[in-house]
Amino acid sequence: MTDNLHVKIMVVDDEIMLEDLVRHRFRSQIKAGKYDFVFAHNGLEALSKLIEYPEIGVILCDINMPEMDGLTLLSELKELRNPSFKTVMVSAYGDLENIRTAMNRGAFDFITKPINYEDLEITIDKTLDEIFKSRSAEAEHNKLVSIRRDFEVARDIQHAIQPKNIPSFINRKSFDIHGCIVTVKEIAGDFYDYFMIDENRLGFVVGDVSEKGVPAAIFMAVSRTLIKATAQKGLSSSGCINYVNSLLCHEGASVMFVTVFYGVLNIASGDLDYTNAGHSNPILKKANNGEAEYLEPTNGIKLGFDDSYTFSSRNYQMNEGDTILIYTNGVTNAVNTNDEIYGLDGLKKTLNTSNTDTPQGLTDEILTDVNRFADGRALSDDIALLAIQWLGD
Repeated sequence: MTDNLHVKIMVVDDEIMLEDLVRHRFRSQIKAGKYDFVFAHNGLEALSKLIEYPEIGVILCDINMPEMDGLTLLSELKELRNPSFKTVMVSAYGDLENIRTAMNRGAFDFITKPINYEDLEITIDKTLDEIFKSRSAEAEHNKLVSIRRDFEVARDIQHAIQPKNIPSFINRKSFDIHGCIVTVKEIAGDFYDYFMIDENRLGFVVGDVSEKGVPAAIFMAVSRTLIKATAQKGLSSSGCINYVNSLLCHEGASVMFVTVFYGVLNIASGDLDYTNAGHSNPILKKANNGEAEYLEPTNGIKLGFDDSYTFSSRNYQMNEGDTILIYTNGVTNAVNTNDEIYGLDGLKKTLNTSNTDTPQGLTDEILTDVNRFADGRALSDDIALLAIQWLGD
């Protein structure tokens, strides 16, 4: 039987001698710590004992008592709405009317007088087991509620830190930008961000944490914050990523890694400086012919994996109207009902056939096509998309 050291059994009966009989009959169980009894002699005293001993779970209660009888006490206990209380009523043999009333008022079980102590022990054990099942279920429920609250807090934090239409982006005519996230669960390990480093340089990043859940969300938030804070120093893309990688490795986040694409776009000239840290290679949709092609890779590894690794960068000169798309593998790993994978071919096909001329239109088309392809099958991974279009100086 489940350990019941923390559950007391309260015997409520006006027969004074009953206390000695119970203690004597169950002396071995009391000595072994299996049973722990509390005694009260009427309903009023029983209510006060509940305050004095919050560990009380089993209430063994006589029906006929002075001051407050057992049926009245049962009604009072029902008002407390405490499902961990289990009351066993004691009634005279054949007193079916009171027994029925007691069961209707919420009694868990009953025994009859004269008390058969072997039957009483079986009843007590059964009642204790039921209490522990109830308390275990309640503990699991509370744990799930706590986890749910953690997820809700993490989700709200993620929503709060996603980029907004902040004043530094209003009325800028040299570029257009749009990002979105689709999460499989409440919170994502994918992220994107964009920000002005100075008057002429736009920083932008897309990342994908190796794990999922609350720890991944925290690691994501830390990674995103470190990249943004480091970028504000005005470093090159590789300088920023090398510094952040060193911080993540030294801070002991070894069980999780993050793939990142970080770029710095000179919005006056269209020059793009970028570093890829183990991330899916971005695709460039060219304005002159509408064709989609990959940016040259930089062959970097995941951040937080090896602090001795040196990341390198590349430069690309964007032409007016060019759009760069950065995505996470939730797009390319989408699977349909025939177990076919959307893949890079599906993504490039969507880009090549797209007639939209805005970043938001492009990301909307991609999500629509992924959902069409999946044909009702749930996504297996989060999706982050960020599209940046250079419109010229």
